[in-house]
Amino acid sequence: MTAPLPYHAPRWLRGGHAQTIWPALFMRPPRPAYQRELWPTPDGAQIAVDRIHGQSGQPLVVLFHGLEGSSDSHYARALMLAVAARGWHGVVPHFRGCGGMPNPLPRAYHAGDSAEVAWILARLAQEPHPLFAAGVSLGGNMLLKYLGESGTAALAQAAAAVSVPLDLAAASTCLDRGLGRGIYTRMFLDTLKPKALAQLKAHPGLFDAGRVKAARTFAEFDDLVTAPLAGYRDVHDYWARASSKPLLPAICRPTLIINAKNDPFLPASALPDAAQVSPYVTLEQPEHGGHVGFASGRFPGHLTWLPERLLRFFEHAHTPE
Repeated sequence: MTAPLPYHAPRWLRGGHAQTIWPALFMRPPRPAYQRELWPTPDGAQIAVDRIHGQSGQPLVVLFHGLEGSSDSHYARALMLAVAARGWHGVVPHFRGCGGMPNPLPRAYHAGDSAEVAWILARLAQEPHPLFAAGVSLGGNMLLKYLGESGTAALAQAAAAVSVPLDLAAASTCLDRGLGRGIYTRMFLDTLKPKALAQLKAHPGLFDAGRVKAARTFAEFDDLVTAPLAGYRDVHDYWARASSKPLLPAICRPTLIINAKNDPFLPASALPDAAQVSPYVTLEQPEHGGHVGFASGRFPGHLTWLPERLLRFFEHAHTPE
């Protein structure tokens, strides 16, 4: 394995919250030249898929976005621009109800939805490109869960997961307290609740609208909406069964997992060590980086470190030494 590209946060941007918020709000790269496709899902809906077309014979990188993310998220733009610069192919599929698409079905995407990842990868695997998969935050958990469940049958040649809430109970508890609740949980619920209420309007009886409107934490929202729609008994069953951390020992594809120790979405105490993962898994846990931040350089900074790290990992998997 090639040596990691060391990550050093700039002095002006060392804190976990700063590394999370500054890139998301103020460092969004230019929009790549996406071409949109609409894919029918196996259950009769549609998802939006944004593509970057590369050169013949070059690899394809698929990125599974995070909670309420899209192909326009700062990390998606940065990675797809780096993919395009190499002449590779790139694709960002959107989860149900994301990317500007309605969600007509009484279901929603969730952290344990490895089946969604599986059918997307199965479709992409039919194309004549070496296939690499990356996942960010919630999408990273879904990808790692798929890899662990699939073992040697996993379709991606190699994978990478960034800022993953590997232990959903630890992550959600962290976000439902203090600054996490005041900043991030509130931000996510501001978009998740309207989507849930739109589903309820189309499918009356799914859950209690008043309780959803009153929800102030992930624990409340996941118990009322996410868990029952996904077939889990309750929020605790969801967090336990959807977490990817227990499946890391079963991964059989070269997989890079990057989690900053100052990620405000997951306490460092919940991060795995080498004894808790498969020999195929490379763990990188820099001191700084925040949640999908990893900004570098002098003010106002840049976001090139993370795409370069992921693509260097994929390049090595594509042309092993």
